Amino acid sequence: MSSSLSCETMAIKRRKTKVIKIGNVSIGWHYPIAVQSMAKTHTKNISRTLKQIKSAQEEGVHLIRVAVKDKQDAHAIGEIRANIDIPLIADIHFDYRLALLAIASGADKIRLNPGNIYKEKEISQIASSAKERGIPIRVGVNSGSLSRGSAKGASGLVKSALNFVKMLEKLKFYDIVISLKSSNLLETVEANRQIASKVNYPLHLGVTATGLAEVGYIKSAICLGMLLADGIGDTIRISLTADPAQEVRAAKRILAALDIGNAIDVIACPTCGRCEVDLIHIVKDLEKEIKTFSPSLDVGQEPLRVALMGCVVNGPGEAKCADLGLAFGRDYGLFFKKGKPVKKVQQDKAAKFLIAEIKKCYLKSGGNDA
Repeated sequence: MSSSLSCETMAIKRRKTKVIKIGNVSIGWHYPIAVQSMAKTHTKNISRTLKQIKSAQEEGVHLIRVAVKDKQDAHAIGEIRANIDIPLIADIHFDYRLALLAIASGADKIRLNPGNIYKEKEISQIASSAKERGIPIRVGVNSGSLSRGSAKGASGLVKSALNFVKMLEKLKFYDIVISLKSSNLLETVEANRQIASKVNYPLHLGVTATGLAEVGYIKSAICLGMLLADGIGDTIRISLTADPAQEVRAAKRILAALDIGNAIDVIACPTCGRCEVDLIHIVKDLEKEIKTFSPSLDVGQEPLRVALMGCVVNGPGEAKCADLGLAFGRDYGLFFKKGKPVKKVQQDKAAKFLIAEIKKCYLKSGGNDA
């Protein structure tokens, strides 16, 4: 290997936080970052809500949230929870009694908005009920509904959250998750950096109201990328004007880009006029197969890097740096394993060949390919 070729990788050092358990999922600094989404249905429409949740589950969501607007929504939580195997979060606004009903119905976590639930007597009842059931509360602050007296901007988001947290702590309730979200991504970054230096509770990250997928992907990737690279963030939700499954796919891709998500990191060149194989088709076939068995990263585990490169300029170098790599010429690719060339592989057999090699790596390391 050329001495000028660097294959070093950088690891993100996560912020040390309290560990919070949400149903069968634990979040906090030494647990994997959990991906969340939210159903876009009327929660009382149980069949539609379950269909949307299960679609998100197929994409690998870890936690799901539903809106609780009335008593029917709150009562529906019991049946929904009984038909899914991931934690269910109840999103509560305005009426504290809906939080009590949602807890009684089996919600695994409650999200409260300091902008519209702020009376200490009401919060005391919610905290008491949550403590009795052993479920956490997310203090979810949004720039569109700050608590009374809070200034605008990042400082207002932080103050709103801290005031609510202090109220919960006064009630001796400590199973807390915090989220500070704004439609302004730089405001969101600054608010989360500030709160991260003041408390040790887990942080749920997201940019609110990002819009349609094309724009929302970019806003979310920039904002969450900045924070996650700093080690800040324990759960994430990509808020898109789109189906929850799209939110989950976007979240997974952001985590994978930072080597803290998918256990398989596919590196593929953009292709140009030098490429003499249908690399786009090969990569799509590979990604489709990986989706059927790829697990999430365990804590401290580095992803398996798989490189598919279309020409001789950067191909061999990238393939050598990957755990498994194919550098294509015309019609075939040279297969590299741990930096060493092994054999030639025909273009039409490339995806199938790499899947077999990936599965060998998982079986050898004890990974789960079921």
